Amino acid sequence: MEWSIQRIARLAGVSSRTLRHYGAVGILPPSRTDGGGMRWYDEASLARLQRILLLRGLGVGIPAIADSLERASDEEALAAHLADLEREADRIRRQIRAVEQTLRAREGGAAMTAEEALDGFDQGQYEQEVTERWGADAWRSGQTWWQGMSDDDRRAFGQEHLDIAAGYAAARQAGEDVASERVQALAARHYRWIGAGWQTAEPDLDGFVGLGEMYVADERFAANYGGAEGAAYVRDAMRAFADARRG
Repeated sequence: MEWSIQRIARLAGVSSRTLRHYGAVGILPPSRTDGGGMRWYDEASLARLQRILLLRGLGVGIPAIADSLERASDEEALAAHLADLEREADRIRRQIRAVEQTLRAREGGAAMTAEEALDGFDQGQYEQEVTERWGADAWRSGQTWWQGMSDDDRRAFGQEHLDIAAGYAAARQAGEDVASERVQALAARHYRWIGAGWQTAEPDLDGFVGLGEMYVADERFAANYGGAEGAAYVRDAMRAFADARRG
């Protein structure tokens, strides 16, 4: 079977322009192009696109995606992705169950165990993901930094991000342009907050912009900014900040 570029774009929730770009960079060529210039995609193309969308959802850039596509067959990679998705689904189910139990305990005045409250919230689960994206040193460095902080410092670090996210949400609600002074002041705070986590006063601007892209691509991060639209607003503000810094 074959599907037109318009239908694939609609089903995948991407633009035809994006699919053409994927073809231009060599990660998703059409199975054929007809005499009228229409691009068509077959079942193998769908498997390849599924891999691409899964990787993009993790914030992986196009060069890394191209490398991944070269290193493993579609079948091998999709089997690995399926295992990852099943683990993530299990983790989310456990978190839902834990929160439900906490609510019942709080509302009914019952006791609960730490194991019940924190089931599914083990931060060690992110080690593989962080290592694959940024390397083992990034994971070790981040863990050393976090574990070396006092409880007050951790709370202050978390609160700063909540305040930044709330500021973005208020600015977006008010219709502020991402290049406005108010929003760019928030982006500067965001940049410093990221720098604290990365343990540098001057975070890499490309990396900062890349985080913004990841906020949009990964619903776990987008949720921190009110969903996909809020994350896109934050991403655009971060990009405007980086462009201004570059001059």
